[in-house]
Amino acid sequence: MRPVTADMESAFAGFGLPGAPGTDDFWAAVRAPVSVPDGGGGWVTLFLWRGSAASIDFESWSGPVPLRRWGDTDCWYAEVRMPPRLRVTYRFLTGDGAYADPFNPVGAGGDRSVTATPDAPAQPHWPVVGADGVLPLPRTRIRWAGERLGGRRTVHLHPVGGGGPVVLLLDGDDWLYLHPAMTAFDSAVASGEMPPVTLVFLPAKDRAAEFACEPGLWEAVRDELLPLVAESGVPADPDRLVVAGQSLGGLSAMYAALEFPDLVSRVACQSGSFWWTPEAMDLPDPLGGPVGGSIAARLREHPGLSGLRIAFDVGEHETAMLPHCELTESLTERAGATVRVSRSAAGHDRAGWRHALLRDVAWALA
Repeated sequence: MRPVTADMESAFAGFGLPGAPGTDDFWAAVRAPVSVPDGGGGWVTLFLWRGSAASIDFESWSGPVPLRRWGDTDCWYAEVRMPPRLRVTYRFLTGDGAYADPFNPVGAGGDRSVTATPDAPAQPHWPVVGADGVLPLPRTRIRWAGERLGGRRTVHLHPVGGGGPVVLLLDGDDWLYLHPAMTAFDSAVASGEMPPVTLVFLPAKDRAAEFACEPGLWEAVRDELLPLVAESGVPADPDRLVVAGQSLGGLSAMYAALEFPDLVSRVACQSGSFWWTPEAMDLPDPLGGPVGGSIAARLREHPGLSGLRIAFDVGEHETAMLPHCELTESLTERAGATVRVSRSAAGHDRAGWRHALLRDVAWALA
């Protein structure tokens, strides 16, 4: 901890924050997090918290970082070294719960915030929404009481630009309630960067079961969900389907392209969990099994994928994921698919997948 002395009353001036930490004037001026170059190509980012002891919980990129108290004030801080090109979701953990950053206007749901190093690429079309913001919801929803999957779930539909090809968003509730995908797609279509589409937000009830390499989900989508979309009255073209999935959702989308090619021939896959095998979740390190997992094994035996158009993206800071994704990408292209490969400035984090989602759906429809 830094010592508090008279000549350090502007201790955070290097981050553009003059004044003595913990004073009312100091808190009135705070806009955080703030990043400055670390001299080695990366960044030092200042996080501030007002109140009692807390730590920063980063999503997938780093372990928890405890905050230090400035003297006997209510100012808690951490100076976190970050690599070049990083966008990350985080929250503050205290003794009584988890909280978004009150000094950061960029939220991701009620208890999380998003920050990015100054060299991280912009994410056009995604509006800034605070943690206390209420995201707009589609006007149309259908109740899906699926016989194949069991249980009931609410599926929201949103025709963008008048509607068009169906874009099936796996983990749909995340894109409804944490990240404003509806608004982002509206903006991208209005700008001419993609054609009109119809968004179908598909929530998961049991991700580990539904997104495993099993046919049940995709039989249900084909036989139950898409007919309901066609009957909903929302303009949509279920015959031109793009599936967008992340993590286990990306694994499931790739599985569907292999096993249900008449249904799924266009895919936007971010950080697909291609380490997955039926035994992986029981291992001490699920990512430590065979590279490429079950999908790579299927690809080696697949006769051809000339009808598939698939965009792969993975966070450049996902070091353990990269070998699995790289092998899957190369095997898919070798099997004859039309493949696009990119890397996002993030770890395994939905905040980093947002731009790739719009860009790759547009590419899949081209």
